Amino acid sequence: MDDFGGRRCGGMGCRGRRGGGRGAGGEMLRVGRMLGQGDLKLIALALIAEQPRHGYDIIKVIEEKTAGWYAPSPGVVYPTLTFLEEVGHLTAQPEGAKKLYVITEEGAGYLADNRAVADAVFDRLTSVGERAELLRQRNDQAAAGTAEANALPALVRAALDNLRDVAIKQLGKDSEAEAELVAVLARAAGELRKL
Repeated sequence: MDDFGGRRCGGMGCRGRRGGGRGAGGEMLRVGRMLGQGDLKLIALALIAEQPRHGYDIIKVIEEKTAGWYAPSPGVVYPTLTFLEEVGHLTAQPEGAKKLYVITEEGAGYLADNRAVADAVFDRLTSVGERAELLRQRNDQAAAGTAEANALPALVRAALDNLRDVAIKQLGKDSEAEAELVAVLARAAGELRKL
């Protein structure tokens, strides 16, 4: 949990399935504790150092970095921004009903002293995003393959399933048979092309 009552992914600090989900083949993407104590303060400072931001912008950037897998709740982000403002690391400028946060010299100094930690947190978020995107692509490919397979006539599907099962059993009996198995399948593909 972070300093301000944030929750682990899967709790109120996350949206939807972002706390962990099943990938292709039931693989679980585990993100565990997304932000450690003080991480959100550093992330907020780093993002606001790039450009003045609203709290909502910080939520969206984190969500984008994790490919939609994790987004801190407003109930964690806004108290963090208020704290950073109270300790003099940020100033807030009213902008309609919102506040636009700007980093102060003190905030920039604190960020500079802790830049390595901030970079490590961003790397962790990016890594989660890359893994989430890879799982999403695998799921999309599996779904496309299932749709193609379901479009085949039932007897053809059954024959292909039988072929796959026999190939798996043969490889299980003799792992050295891979080259021979590939040759048999190549011959079968050649015969099918002649039809």
